[in-house]
Amino acid sequence: MLYDIIKKVRLTAPRIHCITNYVTANDCANILLACGASPIMADCPEESAEITAHCGGLVINLGTLSPQRLEAMLISGKKANELGLPVVFDPVGAGASEFRTNAAKKLFNEVRIDIIRGNLSEIRSLAGASSREHGVDTADILTDDKLQRAVRLAKELSAKTGSVTVITGENDIATDASAVYRIKNGHPIMSRITGCGCMLSAITGAFAAAAPESRLLAAVSAAAALDICGELAAARLTSADGNASCRNYMIDAVYRLTDETLTEKANIEKL
Repeated sequence: MLYDIIKKVRLTAPRIHCITNYVTANDCANILLACGASPIMADCPEESAEITAHCGGLVINLGTLSPQRLEAMLISGKKANELGLPVVFDPVGAGASEFRTNAAKKLFNEVRIDIIRGNLSEIRSLAGASSREHGVDTADILTDDKLQRAVRLAKELSAKTGSVTVITGENDIATDASAVYRIKNGHPIMSRITGCGCMLSAITGAFAAAAPESRLLAAVSAAAALDICGELAAARLTSADGNASCRNYMIDAVYRLTDETLTEKANIEKL
C-alpha cells in the first residue's frame, strides 16, 4: 500500500476528467473533492480532448452509455495516452447489451487502459467468459469460494490487456498479472448505495494520478480507502439513518481520512 497516498493527493490536487454516468456524476465529483482532487465532467466530443489535456487523469465509465459519450471516451482516451495520463475504465453493466459489450471492446482496441475496476460479472464479460449480468446489480458476489477463480480471471485479463484489474465485491482483489492483493475491508450496506463502484473508480483515478509510478498499489490503496470509509460511515448510523445517510457519512469519512487511519485500518492480504 502507498503509505503517503492521501498526502500526495492533497498536495498535488490532481484534476480528474470523469466521463461518467448521470446517475452518479454528483457523487463522483463530491468524492473527488473529499479526497483532495478536483473533478471535471465533460462528455461532449468537441471539447473532450482539450479538457483531458488540462487534467492529471481520466476515468471512463460506461454507466449511461450513448454514441456521443462513447466518441468522447475514445477521443479523451487517446489524448490521455498521448500525454501519459493514467486511464481508469469502469465497465458498468458490461455484458448487459451488445452495444455496451462492443463499446468496451472498441475502447480496449483503441485506448491503452491502465486500471480496470468492475464487479465479477463485468470482469468476466471483458475477459470473454460467460456472464449472467443483466444490469448494474449482480448475484456474482466475490465470496471465499469464488476467490481463486476470480483471481485467475483477473490475472488473465491483466496479462491480456496490460492493465491492472480490480474486482470488487464482498472482498476486493487487485492484480497486475503478477502480484495479487486481497482487500478485506468494507461493509454490506455499501451494496445498497448506488454509485459506490463509480466513486471507487473516481478515487482510483485520483490516486493513480498522484502516484503514476505505482498503478497497482494506487488501485489497492484506493479500494482500501473507500472500504474503510464505508466502515466508518456504517459505524455512525443511528436507528433513524439509512443508506442515504451512509453515503453522506462515507463522503465525510473520505474528507477526514488520513494516511495514518488508512494504514491502521487497512486489512490487505498479498496472495
